[in-house]
Amino acid sequence: MKTDDEGRAGLLYGIGAYGMWGLVPLFWPLLKPAGAVEILAHRMVWSLVVVGVALLALRRWGWIRELVRSPRKLGMITVAATVITVNWGLYIWSVNTGHVVEASLGYFINPLVTIALGVLVLKERLRPAQWAAVGVGFAAVLVLAIGYGQPPWISLTLAFSFAVYGLVKKKVNLGGLESLAAETAVQFLPALAYLVWLGTQGTLAFGTEGAGHTSLLAATGVVTAVPLICFGAAAIRVPLSTLGLLQYLAPTFQFLLGVVYFHEAMPAERWAGFSLVWLALTLLTWDALRTGRRSRAEIEAAKAAAAADTPPAAPADGDTPPSTPADADIAASPPPARAGG
Repeated sequence: MKTDDEGRAGLLYGIGAYGMWGLVPLFWPLLKPAGAVEILAHRMVWSLVVVGVALLALRRWGWIRELVRSPRKLGMITVAATVITVNWGLYIWSVNTGHVVEASLGYFINPLVTIALGVLVLKERLRPAQWAAVGVGFAAVLVLAIGYGQPPWISLTLAFSFAVYGLVKKKVNLGGLESLAAETAVQFLPALAYLVWLGTQGTLAFGTEGAGHTSLLAATGVVTAVPLICFGAAAIRVPLSTLGLLQYLAPTFQFLLGVVYFHEAMPAERWAGFSLVWLALTLLTWDALRTGRRSRAEIEAAKAAAAADTPPAAPADGDTPPSTPADADIAASPPPARAGG
């Protein structure tokens, strides 16, 4: 019962995390007339405040000593902070300038870019279905580039920056809160300096548009941290395959908001490009589910074989003598694994 409850809670946490990320395009326009760079700076500053309070409440500070003693990890955290700055800033600008649909495309193609980086950087080997998905995704980018008259640079920049961010975070191997705290600590001083400079120029929106607007700018830290906390809670409760499926919720919500709420144009070539991307993601999902089922079946078979190979207890006097080694080997032999399917 406890396991079932944990699984349901994890699923709800996951839906909550990706749902919030999917609905965040409704939030950034509320921060106008602040510009995208000022909003980004506030997000960096207030995110550090929020995660600092969370870490203080949880008393999780031991990781800082280890991180400071590792120049390599500090360098990678700096790289992560840089690429996520590009990702955050471009996304805020895209939403507030009417490019929500193109931004959502970036997160749709992000899994394909992540796979491509795995091949190029980590020298991973792809299965045929994954190669097919990457090929279809490349065709989708070509279709969209022809339709736009130029490459969909917003989508590509968001996808590549987030893929690189994920790759670096994999190497650093810090928890979600800890990683965000380290990254925003790197961002904090430049962001604060920029806000101070805006104040000296008389162009700072913070504090000049009323208490409600000021509160919303301060809330950028909560908007950043809360989905991440929910994601972390989901990650330890549900299988990775489930999280992989849930990740498509965010760009789906963003796409629907762009089309239905913000009324962005969807000409035929854009529908064609998105359809190809969705086909590629369908191939990836099918392959992941099939591979996951096969892996679980192999694990169960190995467990059954290990249990059958356990030697029997020594018989007491008068008990039936044990079977011969040949008999035991025959009884313990597992059925042959099925090929394919």
